[in-house]
Amino acid sequence: MIEIGKINLLRVVKFVDFGAYLDGAEFGEILIPKRYIPENLAVDDMISVFIYTDSEDRIIATTEMPFAMVGNFAYLKVVSINKVGAFLDWGLTKDLLVPFNEQKQTLELDKSYIVYVFLDKLTNRVAATTKIDKYLDVEPVEYEPGDIVNILIHSQTDLGYKVIVESKHWGVIYENEVFRSLKRGQHLTAYIKKIRDDGKIDLSIDKPGFEKIDDLTEKIIEKLKTNKGFIGVTDKSSPETIYGVFGASKKTFKKAIGALYKKRIINISEEGIHLL
Repeated sequence: MIEIGKINLLRVVKFVDFGAYLDGAEFGEILIPKRYIPENLAVDDMISVFIYTDSEDRIIATTEMPFAMVGNFAYLKVVSINKVGAFLDWGLTKDLLVPFNEQKQTLELDKSYIVYVFLDKLTNRVAATTKIDKYLDVEPVEYEPGDIVNILIHSQTDLGYKVIVESKHWGVIYENEVFRSLKRGQHLTAYIKKIRDDGKIDLSIDKPGFEKIDDLTEKIIEKLKTNKGFIGVTDKSSPETIYGVFGASKKTFKKAIGALYKKRIINISEEGIHLL
């Protein structure tokens, strides 16, 4: 089954002067323009292509890959506006339309927005919307604490950062657990910290529990060895200093050096940490 707005693996049927035709099953033969045809492609070869509609609403194939496909959220820039809506740069020759009725607020030229890419099944056109709430939290939450997930930073709030989890759910990273710069539209991996009773998701961008501490203790020992057995950082240092040196929160750092101290691997003074 052909999926418009996604990558499909299709068979080459024939070549013509302006390109080649691919077997589009229920959609008939689909053109891939000549400029997108790789060298040495032959009849009956299989080719991976992105399927969408061109400016004349014809279904067409390309080997160019967009920044986002149907079912994805993305942070895209407005490159033009006309009487039907705003157009976004999504990495293809034909820009992606956000119709006026799919704009939560009026989009402005040269500004970037978080959008959801969808397929208008009546017209087979790929389009985008900034009215993204209706596409999130519609499925049950099935994550477990410690699960690794992909996130997209949506916005900064009084609590911290509002994020989109696996293109399915809203989540939050709390401000007091962030020790690096995060930007709207940034893609990251994160860890499920807690699923609240209301189904909301708390996340961390650091590894949870003992796995995180074990990684950090190794990093501390290596840092001590390369600095002649001494580092001028302690549990009294600022969270920013600790994160700058070790890439960890102050809470995690204190647990890690505490574990090393109990094993008599290090000694802690007012000046810093000493390797024993």
